[in-house]
Amino acid sequence: METSLIAAVFATAITAGTPILFAALGEIFTERAGILNLGVEGMMLVGAVTGFMVAYKTGNPWFGVLASMLAGGLLSFIHALLTVTLKANQVVSGLALTIFGTGLSGYLGKAFIGQPLPNPFKAEKLGLLGDIPVIGPVLFQQDPLVYLSFVLVPLSWFFIFRTKMGLNLRAVGENPGAADSLGVSVSKTRYLYTMVGGMLAGIGGAYLSLVYAPAWMENMTAGRGWIAVALVIFSTWNPLYALVGAYMFGGIDALGFRMQLLDVQIPSYFLSMLPYICTILILILTTYKAQRNGVGAPKALGLSYDREER
Repeated sequence: METSLIAAVFATAITAGTPILFAALGEIFTERAGILNLGVEGMMLVGAVTGFMVAYKTGNPWFGVLASMLAGGLLSFIHALLTVTLKANQVVSGLALTIFGTGLSGYLGKAFIGQPLPNPFKAEKLGLLGDIPVIGPVLFQQDPLVYLSFVLVPLSWFFIFRTKMGLNLRAVGENPGAADSLGVSVSKTRYLYTMVGGMLAGIGGAYLSLVYAPAWMENMTAGRGWIAVALVIFSTWNPLYALVGAYMFGGIDALGFRMQLLDVQIPSYFLSMLPYICTILILILTTYKAQRNGVGAPKALGLSYDREER
């Protein structure tokens, strides 16, 4: 019984952490290019409502995922236009994007509140792998988007740290002037990876409305976009560490939920706060350690680039 309970907690941790993982991966790509996007929460919300609407109308959740990617990509394009082309303040633009996305998602989803999704993504066992004790139910009895994240994390790491395009991406984030002098288009790179970040944030939002709670509710991200932004710092802009951080958050969230089911005498409000409190504490410790070890954000993060000032 204890083994099955532990497996259930870990499986739920993966499910709860997956939407944050998608959003954090997207923000890692964006920030590696030197663009700070604080609009992740808004992009996730728009991705959630768009994905739900399309999946509800078509009956195909994969169409919902594609729609959420498109919606997140369009919102992030607005952010790129403001910050890369018009040289607007990246913090202000990102915050405006969150406010805009929150309002837009509430307006678009008003008619869908309370409507259940007829054909959500469901857990699928991966053959004999799903029968492995403990590990099987945790890793190999998940939904297709979780399996997609399993593949996406190592691919993202390999792309960023082991390919020429990844090297160009990191160069733009660290020293755009030097990258420009070597023939790398700073503007195109920043546009591209800002939109990649928006598309992944859109998938993270769609996961909430198509898998985690297959329905649409206003503000259903509940701050997960902000957790994703914090997770990027925790991960030191490394996709592999982002995986650990996302599942850590999901595990704390799942543990709080299990404690409520077991009628543990702890106020439910505190249990709901617990994942966010732990995230803040971990973020403080990570930042302190990173400063001591000399590991920090990309040097050009948040800074506009003008070729004439090179």
